[in-house]
This record gives sequence, structure tokens and C-alpha cells, in this order.
Amino acid sequence: MKRYLVIAMCVALSAGVVYAAKLNKEQKRLQECGVVMQEVLNVPDSIPKDLLEKAECVIVIPSVRKLAFGVGASYGRGAMVCRKGVKFNGSWGAPAMYALEGGSIGLQIGGEATDLILLVMNDRGMESILSSKVKLGADASVAGGPKGRDASAATDAWMRAEILSYSRSRGVFAGVSLEGSTLRPDDDASEQVYGRAIKAKDIVRSEKMSVPATGRHLVNTLQKSAPRNESERASIK
Repeated sequence: MKRYLVIAMCVALSAGVVYAAKLNKEQKRLQECGVVMQEVLNVPDSIPKDLLEKAECVIVIPSVRKLAFGVGASYGRGAMVCRKGVKFNGSWGAPAMYALEGGSIGLQIGGEATDLILLVMNDRGMESILSSKVKLGADASVAGGPKGRDASAATDAWMRAEILSYSRSRGVFAGVSLEGSTLRPDDDASEQVYGRAIKAKDIVRSEKMSVPATGRHLVNTLQKSAPRNESERASIK
């Protein structure tokens, strides 16, 4: 019996290795988004649950790096997942790929690589991000988000912000300012994930878009942590 179990485990591991080898760069990146999201939510003093429950979209960008040229200039690639439904009060939908470029993320997050998570808190912020390339702080307001119990003492800045931003670097988790950075749909990356040309808006707005296998970890993690939109606007019938 043990012999058969060992054989079965070897076959399963081999299949996993083959599957991973067949994934392209963007599919692997999407998988990493799910890993980062789960790790962040497992930190006791991280993104407040009540804020995640009120978010309409979540953007995960693993391993944002500073460029070798230009003071503070940075770049990163990741994915955005939004809630389904006209009022964004449904389950989490399929992910669209996104890119963060330029600007200065600041010394407070240091390190060579930093994971970023952005919570899009209202329609205006979401529409800006879906439409085209947006400059954070100008086209869409952004603020470093509160963490842990600090959310209960939310300031006007947090309440007014269209996007709340968080960073994780070298085990340190905190809100961070991204003003001056730009965020845009990465449709070329989405094409690599879905196997066909498709716009970010079409992915996010679709009620029937299937979640690709490489995006299930990210979507399932969000669904488990914040299954419903608890914002007052979304709850209005």
C-alpha cells in the first residue's frame, strides 16, 4: 500500500513540475499575486478586514523594484481583481493584468523589491484605472492605508481617498504613498494569461469571464476573506 502511495505522490509532483514549466511569465506572475495576497492577509496586523470588505477592486503587484536610473523611479507588474455586479456587490471576478511605473515610492519601504497592494474604494477610482493610464495623486487620489486596529480611527484622508495603498518589504508591512506613480492596464500581459487579446475593462466588466487556473488562488483568497461588499453604497437596493 505504501508503495502505491509513494508512486502516486511522485506522479502528482511530476505533473506539478510539468504544469509549472509550461506557464509563461505572466501566468507565473499572476500565480505570485495570489501567494502575496494570502501571505499579507495572514499577517495579524495587516490590511483591516473592514476596509477590504468595502473595496471594489484590489490590485496586487509583487516585487516592485527601483530602477537603476532616476531618483526613486520604480516599476512593477501585477493584477487587478474587482467585484462583479452593477453595484460591485457580487463575488470577485476574473483578474486583469496591470503595470505600475515611474514616480517615487519613497524610502519608507526601502529594500530591493517591495510587494504592493492597492484597495480601490469607490467607482471614481475604479473608472479612472479602467479607462487608461492614470497618475496616482492627480487622476486618482491615493493615500497610505491604515493597518490593523488603526482603521477604527480612520482619518478624513483615508475616508476621501479613492485608492488605499500598502507595502511589504523585508517583512515590514505598512501604508505607503504612491503619488506621482502611474498605473495602466497591461493588455499585452492579459493576452499572455488568457491566450487571446482582451482589454482590462472587458475582463473586469464581464459577468461570465472565467477565472484562469493561475488566477484562482488570488480570487479564492479574496473571496474567502471578503465575500461581500459591506460598503453602505453597495448595500443600497
